[in-house]
Amino acid sequence: MSALPLEPADLADCDCRPASRDLGAPVPTPSRRALLRGAALAGATTMFGSAAVTLGPALGPAAAASVRRRPTPAIVVISLRGAADGLSLVVPHGDPVYYQSRPGIGIAASALVGADGFFGMHPAMAPLLPLWNSGKLAAIHATGLPAPNRSHFAAMEELEDADPGSSRRVGWLNRLVGNDNVSSTLQGLVVGSSVPTSMVGPEPVMSFASLDTANLAGGDRESDPRGRRVQALRTQWTGRTTMSRGFREALDAVVDLDPARAQRDRRRLYPEGDLGDALSSVARTLRANLGVSAVTVDSGDWDMHLGLGHAGGGWMKRNAGNLASSIAAFFADLGSAGERVTLVTISEFGRRVQENANGGLDHGWGNVMLAAGAGVKGGRYYGTWPGLQNGLDADLAVTTDYRSVLAEIVAARTTASPAQVFPGFQREHLGFMTGQ
Repeated sequence: MSALPLEPADLADCDCRPASRDLGAPVPTPSRRALLRGAALAGATTMFGSAAVTLGPALGPAAAASVRRRPTPAIVVISLRGAADGLSLVVPHGDPVYYQSRPGIGIAASALVGADGFFGMHPAMAPLLPLWNSGKLAAIHATGLPAPNRSHFAAMEELEDADPGSSRRVGWLNRLVGNDNVSSTLQGLVVGSSVPTSMVGPEPVMSFASLDTANLAGGDRESDPRGRRVQALRTQWTGRTTMSRGFREALDAVVDLDPARAQRDRRRLYPEGDLGDALSSVARTLRANLGVSAVTVDSGDWDMHLGLGHAGGGWMKRNAGNLASSIAAFFADLGSAGERVTLVTISEFGRRVQENANGGLDHGWGNVMLAAGAGVKGGRYYGTWPGLQNGLDADLAVTTDYRSVLAEIVAARTTASPAQVFPGFQREHLGFMTGQ
């Protein structure tokens, strides 16, 4: 990162403070499905290494994920934390204002990959060309929240809750898990250090930092080849109390990951870094076909107020290259399982059109979303282009509500109704998914 100084004006619209969660927010009312599947759990996850099971507030037995089932379609969401610059990831080289506004960081049209007469991808996105050329990768531009929100944490909360005006703190992926016709303790999966708002709610969610460490302490095959620790814990928690049933559900979820841990580890395919680590764990889990249908993974460090990079180099080049290489490796790792997996990228907002004095970009509004994998009609750019304005406070305007992108994937790839996942929202049909 560049060591150029930041002036107060550069950070005037920057909300870069640690996130604070409102733990007093209203607790979601459990659905009938949550009453059948959920279970409360308090303190029991200390037994489970790095894994945790966030469970609904009611009680009841859970279906074992290890039961043989038909292949489950899955949606994988990569959150580009820090507000990625969509105008660098997918460059509108056909809009002359782009080059007028970015004399130091603009990317030459001749360097772009997957280019048409107006758009092209950052040259570091070249690892995605096989997906693009095979029609498995699409880009939807000028997407975002319906109104600007330049606070990282407020915007991400709004984006992931996706239910404006509601007093219930339930994320859109948790609603998807609750309405999709899949039965598994592992249906909702978070790979990372914390559970994002998109997965918060009454439905059970499994989270772990790494598949290899998501296990029962002292219960691995080497330490306990006969499974006596698991058997003893089941005996210990045979009661009918909320805690007992919750513990058994958590134990089931961790034990049910065994087939995923047995999958071949192809981490060598991925670039170094947290995103490659996370997607490697996700690929092994999805290849095991355990009933996982909704996954969320974070890719951080996109808040490029300075030192973004000259002519497509630097910080943006590193991030874009890591993102592209990780996604390409993910689909290579999935193999035939990739035929049932759809991946989408999302970020809380975009960046300003005009570069700042520090060779970076301040908080903006519109952005780009990438969709890859099953059901995607790729090899082209979607959305309505609003045109760029050159000015210090100019934003890329949003012409496509981000929920329309997500809702089209939900409609095409799940049994859930978009109206249940995005209450009160009338989606626009964009056509980047088959059947939509």
